[in-house]
Amino acid sequence: MCGVLAMMGALQSVAGAYLTRRFARRRARTYEPHAPVTILKPLHGDEPLLTQALGSLCLQDYPPGYQIVFGVAEGSDAALTAVRVLGARFPNQDMTVVIDATRHGTNPKVGNLMNMLPAAKHDILVIADSDVHAPPGYLRRLTEAGDRLGVGLVTVLYQGRPWVRGLASSLGATQITHGFLPAALLGRFLGRRDCLGATMCLRRDMLTRIGGFDSLRDHLADDNVLGRLVRAQGFEVVLAETVVATTVPETTLLSLWRHELRWARTIRSLEPAGFAASVLQYPLFWAFLALTASWGGIWACGLLILVWAIRAFAAQWIDRSLADVTGGLAFRCPVWLLPLRDVFSAAVWAVAHFGRQVEWRGQTLDADTPPRFTKGSHAR
Repeated sequence: MCGVLAMMGALQSVAGAYLTRRFARRRARTYEPHAPVTILKPLHGDEPLLTQALGSLCLQDYPPGYQIVFGVAEGSDAALTAVRVLGARFPNQDMTVVIDATRHGTNPKVGNLMNMLPAAKHDILVIADSDVHAPPGYLRRLTEAGDRLGVGLVTVLYQGRPWVRGLASSLGATQITHGFLPAALLGRFLGRRDCLGATMCLRRDMLTRIGGFDSLRDHLADDNVLGRLVRAQGFEVVLAETVVATTVPETTLLSLWRHELRWARTIRSLEPAGFAASVLQYPLFWAFLALTASWGGIWACGLLILVWAIRAFAAQWIDRSLADVTGGLAFRCPVWLLPLRDVFSAAVWAVAHFGRQVEWRGQTLDADTPPRFTKGSHAR
């Protein structure tokens, strides 16, 4: 049985790599953006590569005049140092800083967004995590996707960008680039229309229609709830034809473990069946189990080598595909890292079943289950 699961996972990795290649080969339509955009960037403390990530928004291939709103709770927040650097480097960029400690609900990021929204000048809103590194065509591709008929929300795929080339950050980047990203494409191929939280783009009237940020303030998985609310209104959640990178800041295995356990418990609370099936994504873990169960049998050794080769092929195929669309942001996975990655992921998956609490920015929160919405409804 372990051998069968190993081969199923290996074939799934190839399918994900194929879908990544197909996505990367899409030819973007000729599109001239015309509508002004406001980017909402909630910040909290200094982060690795923060200046580079925020600076990528000032280098967009987009008509001048788009606005960036940065939000913090305190005037002493260390993230403001990066904002000041960007203000000096890009004096003509429209930037607004909102400093407001007012709390709204249990999700501090959403509370920050609620404080920032009154400063937004434009009706197209791009909500982007602080650690997003955006290629130059990012805004153009977001607005192009949002202009399609029936689209209510635009999101983007993202890959991992390690802060340093240590074991923990490389493991984290590999999970995002070679685990999450192809799995997200496979999910869309099978009919899922999830909102991916690194970037969310929608119009102000759509935000109002679903109840505003107030409808998200008590949910840890605010991106998932936002997608569900938009779909409940009868609109589509689509992917923009671009890929961004997110910083992987962890330098120790313990910090990476805590981060990935938060992800895992959140996903399990949202999609328990899908989370249970996700264990198939770790074929080298199953190959190792087969090797152990067979007491080092020759067939199991051969299976391990075969599965490792397939996983390596799939990872390298993804790397080559993403290099075409990310402008040098892609992280190339070392082949030797794959077995450790699968075993680490399987351990996180197993522990995620015991408990609901997660750690996020120094707080301990419960992974919530989003409410169900029917068409035409919105949260209040």
